Amino acid sequence: MAIQVDVAVLGGGIGGYSAAIRAAQLGKTVAIVEADKLGGTCLHKGCIPSKALLRSAEVYTALKQADTYGITVSEGAVALDFHKVQHRKEQTVDQLYRGLQQLMKKNRIQVIHGKARVIGPSIFSPRSGSLAVELADGEMESVVSTNLIIATGSRPRSLPGLQPDGKHVLTSDDALLMETLPESILIVGGGVIGVEWASMLQDFGVQVTLAEAGIRLLPGEDAEISAELTRMLKRRGVRVLTSVQLKEEELSVGDSEISIAADTQDGEVLLTANKMLLSVGRVANANGIGLENTDVKTKDGFIVVNEYGQTSEPHIYAVGDCIGGVQLAHAAAHEGIAAAEHIGGIKKPAVQPHLIPRCIYSHPEIASYGLTEDGARTKGHDIKTGKIPFQAIGKALVQGNTEGFVKVIADRKTNDILGVHMIGAHVTDLISEAALAGLLDATPWEVGEMIHPHPTLSEALGEAMLAVDGKSISF
Repeated sequence: MAIQVDVAVLGGGIGGYSAAIRAAQLGKTVAIVEADKLGGTCLHKGCIPSKALLRSAEVYTALKQADTYGITVSEGAVALDFHKVQHRKEQTVDQLYRGLQQLMKKNRIQVIHGKARVIGPSIFSPRSGSLAVELADGEMESVVSTNLIIATGSRPRSLPGLQPDGKHVLTSDDALLMETLPESILIVGGGVIGVEWASMLQDFGVQVTLAEAGIRLLPGEDAEISAELTRMLKRRGVRVLTSVQLKEEELSVGDSEISIAADTQDGEVLLTANKMLLSVGRVANANGIGLENTDVKTKDGFIVVNEYGQTSEPHIYAVGDCIGGVQLAHAAAHEGIAAAEHIGGIKKPAVQPHLIPRCIYSHPEIASYGLTEDGARTKGHDIKTGKIPFQAIGKALVQGNTEGFVKVIADRKTNDILGVHMIGAHVTDLISEAALAGLLDATPWEVGEMIHPHPTLSEALGEAMLAVDGKSISF
């Protein structure tokens, strides 16, 4: 007998489980089908485990700099035990995983572990959208629902000629499982994932080469942010190469070393390291899930949806990385909630993609939302900017983290905030105030007039907002 529910969710990542919980809160019967573990990439292969490793790297670096704060650490007392680092990471993931399982029970969401495919009309349902699920024991189960939400996520992209083998050529998934650190690594791709891994591994004492095909790191961020990060990474010892074209046909893989020829701005060079990490983006998990049995449309490998997550079959929704757009965990969660609410009859205005905060957990951190300076000019805005270095902020001096700045971009005519860009310690915790200002259509003056407590890092944002009109007190 088929399992019948109001809402079926294909994929138990953050987009899927957020949709499931919200649908259950709205009184719907819900089932999630997940082939692996609830939590998806974010919990098990992305956000949480990588940030746990980054935290260990941060603490390790801070201890090595303890004398700066008047604290003497005995010779040889600071040592890295990477096995314990990995153990702490797994403990963090396991605790959150257990909590997620409890949320499923609390909200009476049925969890089905198996590999599912969307099927066409059947004796159970006159329209496509039912799921055929192959369970772990090989048995088959059918899930029939009034509405289906597809949340199958994404996986690391590979490059022709550079196929990951999990030992020498790694994806970020593979890197999370390393039992020991290599002496050196070549990271291919200077986007968010590449930058985070470069920062982390450098802090752990690995010799890092970061190779980016574009003219600069983080091409989606403001050019000043990219330049500042590049300067800081180089100062810490990371070898940063941009405008790099790898010659995949000249890849050589040995027992303990890989090498590859590359065309760079300085001519052809041979890049060598113990391991190579590919961080060249992600592709949607949209193949092999039965979309051919539906009228759901795809474009460039991603599922096409409207502002509420509806596909070309209105009872089938899709959210998260499998639809492209802003491939961030919090964006997927928001999309999942929006889809569930639309199914429940709640129609809220869609959030503009540029208002979604972006965070990079490198050292230093980067956070932003809205348009870059170049992007604002391209769209025809007459802009004005305010910029405050953390060197001007008392709390930054107290903490010993004075690198970086906060930059605000506004429209000169309308005074609308167009974008906020930050680089420095703890800026991923500061961006929410700026994003709220964008959501509420606040002006720089209004944010600047709010009294920011002293001494805090948040003063940098308030002062940058005032600096847009030349009113900063601190700088």
